[in-house]
Amino acid sequence: LPDAAHLQEEEARFANKHGFSKHRPALPLFDAADAKRALKLLHVVDFGAEIRLGASVRDADAGVSASASSSKASHAAGGVSFRLVPNGHILGSACVVLKADGRTAVFSGDLGRPSDPIMKAPEAIDHADYLVLESTYGNRLHANADPQRLLGDIIRRTTERGGVVVIPAFAVGRAQSVLYFIDQLKRSNAIPDVPVYLNSPMAIDTTGLYQTHRALHRLTPAQCHAMCTVAQPVNTAEESRRLNQRKGPMIIVSASGMATGGRVLHHIKQFAPDARNTLLFAGFQAGGTRGAALVDGADSVKIHGAYVPVRAEVAQVDVLSSHADYAETIMWLRNFKTPPKETFLVHGEPAAADALRRRISEELGWRCSVPEYLETAALD
Repeated sequence: LPDAAHLQEEEARFANKHGFSKHRPALPLFDAADAKRALKLLHVVDFGAEIRLGASVRDADAGVSASASSSKASHAAGGVSFRLVPNGHILGSACVVLKADGRTAVFSGDLGRPSDPIMKAPEAIDHADYLVLESTYGNRLHANADPQRLLGDIIRRTTERGGVVVIPAFAVGRAQSVLYFIDQLKRSNAIPDVPVYLNSPMAIDTTGLYQTHRALHRLTPAQCHAMCTVAQPVNTAEESRRLNQRKGPMIIVSASGMATGGRVLHHIKQFAPDARNTLLFAGFQAGGTRGAALVDGADSVKIHGAYVPVRAEVAQVDVLSSHADYAETIMWLRNFKTPPKETFLVHGEPAAADALRRRISEELGWRCSVPEYLETAALD
């Protein structure tokens, strides 16, 4: 939250300085002071702990609600509790198992992949009366391709022509996967030892968390250290601006992953007009985003109120996705001992959600639906 606030403050200052916003003045949606106030409302709970809603923060932090007897008593009295189960998507992400009045609702969140090179597989859940399930890749299978080789090919041909590789990447999860593969490529001499920069304060902070929370991922201490040190961190806006004055070859990893905002926009504006460079998208690009437009072959994109010509190579490596595809999702669903009364599919484009609905209905025989906007459902 503080990092997001900082980026919005930077963008508002830039918009006001250059006058391209329709707002006078341009303001951040929230600022650092708002973020600090919000953080005071958060507290940490352990995976697997049964947390009673309505209990005091002190009780929750002390694990009082982790007792099965207190949880049952809470339910008997009409209470509500939840526990968090690792779902393998990014560091710390979780499914939510919500219990109320003797019923259980499971929210998958973003479901990870069973064979991710960094994150552990999503943990099994064997019961839900109701399931709310993501469907991002409900109509797709991930290609059986080596992401490290694909990244290496793109980086190598760009550096051979003296170009800059700009990689828009989500600050949590995707940036770290990219850094892991870059380190592996350098160690095997598959790419030249060119400078690598990580230009996202949030990604820098998150990368350090992988060393703090090693139990949550697959990397050895040595692999984790290498991933965390392969790139030079770029913290300040001034350092970010100086990167744009450097000549290639080099690699810049920066947020945001779909080029919707953040510092990566300044790099795209600087490097997209030069055919020696490459804009390398490392994952899914939602419709309507700059990333989707670039991947679809746009010859220019609007950034900071002006159109920027795109002469650089635009490449996409979508096998880096940390979302389960439809086969991996079905495999996770088979852990349930009995079908939920209803499975609601969310968080997917309409075609993807409907495709997954059909597969779950046909392969598992479950009741499954894709809710409409503002639709409500009465739970038995």
